[in-house]
Amino acid sequence: MFRRNRADREFREAQRAGQAVLAMHTELPLPDCPSPGSQAAPTPAAPESTVVPDFLPADFRAPSRQDVSGFMMRWDLPLIVDGEVRQCHCGAYRNWIVFNMRDDSVWLRCEAGHETKEARLDTAWYNRNSGPVDHFHPTLDEGLRHLGQ
Repeated sequence: MFRRNRADREFREAQRAGQAVLAMHTELPLPDCPSPGSQAAPTPAAPESTVVPDFLPADFRAPSRQDVSGFMMRWDLPLIVDGEVRQCHCGAYRNWIVFNMRDDSVWLRCEAGHETKEARLDTAWYNRNSGPVDHFHPTLDEGLRHLGQ
């Protein structure tokens, strides 16, 4: 019983403190802000270089989907598509590299280097099963080396 009374009292005190903070900010106009009705006319001598762009510099931006040829990820487990295990013509059925190309096609590459388009997979499947992008590679060979092939 005493705990509940103490909790209620602390809650009421917190409410009063919050209302006091809100009451401090209801006084208009604020000292540093102009009033809404007194907008100063823009001066023609103001330089345009003072406007700060809203976007990051190009060096800090991640490439967009249109800037890259595609995405790739490792798929070490057997790949099951429509209830059957996907197998390469060389017999490999695991350790795939899955490519998601700019045209929304999905390609598979086995350890032996055989590549084939998988029409039953799409970009939505790739996005559901891939993690976040951790590296961007300028060439395909560097990307494959990064993934261990």
